[in-house]
Order: sequence, then structure tokens, then C-alpha cells
Amino acid sequence: MSVYLIVALGAIVAGFVQGLSGFAFGLVAMSFWAWTVDPKLAAVLSTFGALTGQVIAAVTGRRRFDKALLAPFVIGGLLGLPVGVWLLPRLDVPLFKACLGGLLLIWCPTMLMARNLPRVTAGGRAADAIAGWLGGICGGIGGFTGPIPTLWCTLRGFEKDVQREVIQNFNVSMLAVAFSLYVASGLVSVSMLPMLGLVGLAVLVPVLLGARLYVGITHEAFRRIVLSLLTASGIALLASSVPVLLAR
Repeated sequence: MSVYLIVALGAIVAGFVQGLSGFAFGLVAMSFWAWTVDPKLAAVLSTFGALTGQVIAAVTGRRRFDKALLAPFVIGGLLGLPVGVWLLPRLDVPLFKACLGGLLLIWCPTMLMARNLPRVTAGGRAADAIAGWLGGICGGIGGFTGPIPTLWCTLRGFEKDVQREVIQNFNVSMLAVAFSLYVASGLVSVSMLPMLGLVGLAVLVPVLLGARLYVGITHEAFRRIVLSLLTASGIALLASSVPVLLAR
């Protein structure tokens, strides 16, 4: 019963954060689940919960997107997803979490403290595709489709509505494919259905509340929220992975 409560609590908090920021379900949920939930089950629940939240946001609000801007991210992500799914059973998950957490913990506070950061314009669509490819790999591993593309969009200096549209549409595309690959590869079992149902119900209201709060915030406030969430996610990833690595 305690595991079910932890799964529900993680999904509720992660759903609210996703509704507000457009991403970060997996990172927030994993900060709750990493301590008690089997890593493979957590990866499936994270992907399903994030996908459910994105679908709820899509059907309850108007979703616009620039196809030319979005296409490189999606193409790169689709190429990265099978790599991530292939890596999941073979990967040293604690080491992966530590590396990703360290990257977020170093880079995001630097961006928070810096003012008037210049926009990154180099690389064009090829660089956007690489960001999408890395997001796809992380999505295949554990539903972490958002952090790297979100960080890249922040470096690009996208306005908050543009960034949210890119990340939300990228995430819903990647998560749908990732979960389908999980099902096809046998990672989703019948025994997981009660947990999946619990996560689906738990995210419903929090996602809508987060999306409602998003409407009233400014571009600078949104930028700070995103970078703060990425920083907190980095801390959570390190907290769950470093003790495991040190115990080896």
C-alpha cells in the first residue's frame, strides 16, 4: 500500500509541474519513485504519466505549433527513441541519472544567475535535431524527453509560448512512440495495469491546475521556473543515484 501511495503522490506533484511548465513529469516523479519503485516499472509509469498529462493538456486547450520549427526536434527524437529503449535493459541507470543530474545542476543555476544571456543562433536546424535526438534517447530510457530540448530552447531564447508549444508537441510525439515501443518490446506487463491506472487518475486534476497557473506568468518568470525545476530535478537525480554508486 505504501508503494501505491508514493506512486500516487509522485504523479500528483509531477502532473502539476508538467501542467505549469510543459515538461518535467519524469524527473519530478522519479524524485519520489526512485527510492521504492523498481527502475523498469518506474520508467514505464513515468512515460505513461507524462503522456497522459500531455494528452489532457492537448484536448483541454488550444495547441498551436510551427511545423518548420518543430520538425527537426521531432525527427531527431524519433531517431533517438529506439536507441534509448534498446539501452534501458542494458544501461547502468544510476550512472545515467548521476550524469544527467550533474549536467542540470551545473548548467541551470549558471543560467539562472546570469543576466542578459546571448541567444544561441549557431547550428540552425541541425542543432535542434541533435537536441531532439538526445531528448529521444532520454525518453526511451525513462520518459525524460523534456529536459535537454527544454534547456536548448532556453538557450535559443524562445519566447515562453513558443518554447511551451515546441516542448509540449515534441513531448507528446516522443512519449506516444516511446510507450508504444515499451509495449511492443514487452516491458509493459499485465501486472503493471493497476499502477498505470492509478497514475492516469492521479495526474488529471493537477495537470489542469498547473496549466491554469501558467496563463498568468510572465516570460521571465517562466524562464526562472523552468531553470529552477531543472536544477531541482538535477539535485533529485543525484540524490537517488550517488548513494547507489558509492555503495558499490
